[in-house]
Amino acid sequence: QVQLQESGPGLVKPSQTLSLTCTVSGYSITSVYYAWSWIRQPPGKGLEWMGVIGGDGSTLYNPSLKSRTSISRDMTKNQFSLQLDSVTPEDTAVYYCARDMDPVGSGRYDDMDYWGKGTLVAVSS
Repeated sequence: QVQLQESGPGLVKPSQTLSLTCTVSGYSITSVYYAWSWIRQPPGKGLEWMGVIGGDGSTLYNPSLKSRTSISRDMTKNQFSLQLDSVTPEDTAVYYCARDMDPVGSGRYDDMDYWGKGTLVAVSS
């Protein structure tokens, strides 16, 4: 059974960096058959795909967030991580990690078969 679990601080101050980790169990993040995405949902708004890391370590980002976003991985721990720089209150959201059935990362939610439960991150002073 594939499981994903987000972890990280629930509160970040404006202008700081938001850092989250997704721990994956039941499947290797280095498999070339899948990619691994970060998605967020601000309160009262829809889902927003942030970026993806493929099984080969390649990354793709949402152009609207690309300048502030970095996704990396720790293969020894089967984890992948999100960093979002220079956060503002508009970055307050529930952050999800998910497995993408497109190995290069489609960014389409219908292609994501396993999701974490999500973690709420508030940006506030």
